[in-house]
Amino acid sequence: MIRGNVLDLAVGVIIGSAFTGLVTSLVNNLINPLIGMFVQSTALANFYFYISKTKFTYGAFLNDTINFVITAFVVSIIIKFVNRLIPHKEQENQNKEFDTLIEIRDLLKIKSK
Repeated sequence: MIRGNVLDLAVGVIIGSAFTGLVTSLVNNLINPLIGMFVQSTALANFYFYISKTKFTYGAFLNDTINFVITAFVVSIIIKFVNRLIPHKEQENQNKEFDTLIEIRDLLKIKSK
């Protein structure tokens, strides 16, 4: 049981790191150029402003935010999909407990008559 969980974790880490590269490529090569069409710039990461000789690169922050939102969205979809496929043992145990309580209630009703 533990060996399977470790294997699942390792596969998840490997796929997650590959997926991060895919999302970064999606943002840099597709989404940023689309945004650039509207703001007349080719690279969103190059957007910045100065305050008292201090450079604030808000474009890089926007890039990272877009990466995070896409990654979080896809991961949440994957988790929902996997949760539908895997039967939950807790629900089965709760159903058994509920059935047992119903049987006890019925037996008490019969006994009290």
